[in-house]
Amino acid sequence: MAHPLGLTPSKIIAVHLNYRSRAAERGRVPAVPSYFLKPPSSLSWSGRPVVRPAGCELLAFEGEIAIVVGERAHRVPRERALGCVAGYTAANDFGVHDFKHADLGSNLRAKGQDGYTPVGPAILTGADPAALRLRTYVNGELVQDAGTDELLFGFDVLIADLSRFMTLEPGDLVLTGTPAGSTVVRPGDVVEVELEGAGRLRNEVVADPEPLPAWGAQPRATGETRAAAFGSAAARTGALDEETAAALRSVSTATLSSQLRRRGIDHHFVEGVRPTRPDLRMVGVARTLRYLPLREDVFAEIGGGMNAQKRTVEEIRPGEVLVIEARGDHGAGTLGDILALRALRRGAAGVVTDGGLRDSPSFAALDLPAYFAVPHAAVLGRRHVPMDSQVPVACGGVLVRPGDVLVGDAEGVVVIPPGLAAEVARDAARQEDEERFIYERVAAGASVDGLYPMNQASREAYQAWRDAR
Repeated sequence: MAHPLGLTPSKIIAVHLNYRSRAAERGRVPAVPSYFLKPPSSLSWSGRPVVRPAGCELLAFEGEIAIVVGERAHRVPRERALGCVAGYTAANDFGVHDFKHADLGSNLRAKGQDGYTPVGPAILTGADPAALRLRTYVNGELVQDAGTDELLFGFDVLIADLSRFMTLEPGDLVLTGTPAGSTVVRPGDVVEVELEGAGRLRNEVVADPEPLPAWGAQPRATGETRAAAFGSAAARTGALDEETAAALRSVSTATLSSQLRRRGIDHHFVEGVRPTRPDLRMVGVARTLRYLPLREDVFAEIGGGMNAQKRTVEEIRPGEVLVIEARGDHGAGTLGDILALRALRRGAAGVVTDGGLRDSPSFAALDLPAYFAVPHAAVLGRRHVPMDSQVPVACGGVLVRPGDVLVGDAEGVVVIPPGLAAEVARDAARQEDEERFIYERVAAGASVDGLYPMNQASREAYQAWRDAR
């Protein structure tokens, strides 16, 4: 069956990493672009189902912009590369991560399956490639939103680079990378990719009813592949499981601070912030947002409309904490109650900013843990330019990376490296159990000598106390 746009590519080339937000999510920024091939038989279009093979669980979408090559390109210099482009269209680079292990990085079985490259529904021509907007929706909810001003490598660079070594033919497609927000979808989910001005590409995920034949590579899901498929930096470094999260909720930040110091991490407490609701506990993983000092021309260029602040709120996933770097500047608000409410509705676990909080009295009515430096009625444009998200930030004197674990109580907020979260939570719970015993003994009149810290006799008494309970 012919593609509705008449596309018959001799090859489909996809870029690995090309958006700053995705690079931050993956934890690396490439110096040069790298690519993989998808077979022309993977080409599909809007309305056609995407099939998840039997035995697989990790089918992920990647909303992208596809370059449609318009004329033969071979060793084309960068300044003439865009002249070889016929136009741009929405694409979805589907992949089933259960087969990532099978082809040593080529992605052939993971991303080359029939129907795994839907493109369309229209080709956008005459557009400025540096000012395109890409959005992806899952079941009607916005999950990716990025402009081509966030690209690491412009479309001219990609065409010029590829044409150094191979000939790009008319009709060939170059998928130009996906922003942050790609994640796993399941049968019944509908994924739509919109290239602004060219309509929405719509595909429903369905399950293959036929069992997978026993020969050849079989699906395999590991912690690493699950992390890559689900996409967030938290997943990449080890998702915060419910047992760990529950343990972190049960202990104080003071105890967590002690455990981190024992592991040589002294710079972990976010200084100068206070909670809007001391009665709420906060546990989650960081989604970061960086503000830079106000420069009026830059704010006019990127500060209005769906800027980095609003996009970050719309990208928040359940269990994430929005961490805002405001450079400790207290001269303006960095977040107001409307965006905080939106973050809460998206499942945010909390907000931390080392700047001002606007509409701060309204936060008392939100079931959202929020930590801030000062209340301030002025909008952020008085002092800040919302610059980018999912990059390492400095908040309250602490380095916070996307995916770091944050825990907050009435005292403040600590930042825990995700790889240490489980053991810190376990040891903190044990420490607090010991301290309850010590507190009871001190309350009963015991001396702290030999009790705090415990000597052998006190430890034996503690063990008997535990057994009795």
